[in-house]
Order: sequence, then structure tokens, then C-alpha cells
Amino acid sequence: MDVPIAKNRDVKPEEYAELRRALTLISGKWKLEILWLLYHRPHRFGELLRTINGVTQHMLTRQLRELEADGLVTRTVFAEVPPRVEYGMTDATIALEPAIWALMEWSRTFGTPARIAAEAKAARD
Repeated sequence: MDVPIAKNRDVKPEEYAELRRALTLISGKWKLEILWLLYHRPHRFGELLRTINGVTQHMLTRQLRELEADGLVTRTVFAEVPPRVEYGMTDATIALEPAIWALMEWSRTFGTPARIAAEAKAARD
């Protein structure tokens, strides 16, 4: 749906349904961090658990399952003893690269709460 972005108007839910769907796929406390790590190379579960500070084993498992179910992460099981599992990115996730870089640039420019608040106040005045 191509909807022009105009200010000072009411916005209907169907106008942002696509945005809501996209954000639902990548929202979650750890999902973007997981995707960022997998962007660089495939990781084993234990590597992700050690690298992501604060994530629990339960939550990492849950987030990975959701990402896999949504087609954003691949899970490859290697027939070895002991079994080895690696997580990687799909083409759909690789396509997020421009958005991720845009978010990083946004953070460099406006990344502090004080700066955001000051600029919002200046825009209102």
C-alpha cells in the first residue's frame, strides 16, 4: 500500500499494517542482537549465549525458535557426535542490512536521550 506520509492527519491502522508486521518479526529484546551476530557469520548456540550479555538460555532458545519460524534464521544440525547445531541468516535477513545500517547511523546522530529530547523540544518551539 503506497500511502503518502503527511503530517497533521489521522492515521488509519491499515496504513501502518506492513510496518507493524515487519517490526513484529524483529522485535524482541534479543532478536536484533542475534541477527547482528549472525550477519557476520554462523554461530553455535553456546557462542550466542556467551556473547550476548544478559540473555538466558531459555530466552535465547525462544528468540531463535521465533526467528527460525519466521524465516529469518536457519538452523543446521550436523550429524556428529556430539551433535552440532549452527544458526545462520536467510536471504530475508540479509535484505535487512540497509535498515540495520540506517539504524546505526541514526544512533550515531541522535543516539542519546538528551539529544533526542532537546531536538524534539526545539522542533515544538
